[in-house]
Amino acid sequence: MKRGLDGPTPEERPTPAGRRNKQGIRIDPEVEAKREPRRTVISALVEHEPGVLSDVSGLFSRRQFNIESLTVGPTEDEDENRARITVVVEEPDPGIDQIKKQLRKLVPVIAVRELEPDAMRRELALIKVNAERPDQVAAVADMYGAKTVDSSPESATFEVTGARQKIDAAIETFTQFGIREISRTGLTALARGTDDTAAASSTVSTADEANQQPNAQPQTDD
Repeated sequence: MKRGLDGPTPEERPTPAGRRNKQGIRIDPEVEAKREPRRTVISALVEHEPGVLSDVSGLFSRRQFNIESLTVGPTEDEDENRARITVVVEEPDPGIDQIKKQLRKLVPVIAVRELEPDAMRRELALIKVNAERPDQVAAVADMYGAKTVDSSPESATFEVTGARQKIDAAIETFTQFGIREISRTGLTALARGTDDTAAASSTVSTADEANQQPNAQPQTDD
């Protein structure tokens, strides 16, 4: 008499791919796969009040996200109680999603948006160099559209604005004269055209809407 259920022998049964964790649960190889980080810009409209910047930087510190650049300043609104924070981060996509979700949870934050790759991005740098060869120094400054903000027989200081790549290239070229000091601001950015960068009337960006469609799978905040 045959006992048990019909089916393949243990040797014939398919073996799932992937390893098991300490609890014995099979790990999906696609989930475990390493995701490459990408550099992106996140704009947040916030209440301009004491402690907001500390709350935002504290969030990044607690979650162990690295801030590449952070700038804050007033907006175009007549309401002086609002400010715009621009954050540059380099994280895999799951980390970027968490940053946006956790920022929206902060009470002073009004709106959060990840900007598109074609957004207008600018940075400013002050570069002080030796001025022993003034003609050549001036030629390099003209090449990068730099503005002279201070000069003396020994040194000259230039203001350079533009994309990060332009700033990096200007610094590298000025190196031949001997750089005395450099001071750089963080990156600031705005969306192109009539598209709102991060407005109170649009708390969720177009790129984020896919995560909030009725058929989308719910995501659990960490």
